[in-house]
Amino acid sequence: MAILTPVESSQIKKPFSIISTEDIFSGSAEETMSLGESLAANLKRGSIVAISGTLGAGKTCFAKGIAKGLGITEEITSPSYAIICEYEAEIPLYHIDAYRLENSNAFAAIGGDEIIFGDGISIIEWSNNIDDIIGEDAIRVEIKILEDEKRSIKIYNKIYDKIYNKSGVNKGSKLNV
Repeated sequence: MAILTPVESSQIKKPFSIISTEDIFSGSAEETMSLGESLAANLKRGSIVAISGTLGAGKTCFAKGIAKGLGITEEITSPSYAIICEYEAEIPLYHIDAYRLENSNAFAAIGGDEIIFGDGISIIEWSNNIDDIIGEDAIRVEIKILEDEKRSIKIYNKIYDKIYNKSGVNKGSKLNV
């Protein structure tokens, strides 16, 4: 597996390390979806993908790619009003939009904690709104708008960041979790 460096997402080969110390650059919605699709190969039961970014950054686009990588053929839309959408696959996929939730207590009140800590795969958009309930082992995806359709995407894990920052691991090293 290649170490991820600032490269175009079209250069990513599937599957890849889910942990990166560098940003990945996407030049289009299709590349952002492709990156999400590639990430899907690293997910298993109980995986949580916590996505953050401003409005229009590409969170749903990334989630669509994950769903495609998991073999889901249904149309994936932002669950803004439903809050949680479930998609059937070999492993159930829960697509969650925490934008309208005030905090993690509101999420727990609707049973969200039972879903994300269950046997499915959970994708959480606007994850920063419920960050204190999401475990450190969650895969974090930060998407930043650069210009037009160009995005900077960082995929990381808080446990890895703690190890990386304390151990002096060489920049560019990776740890699969």
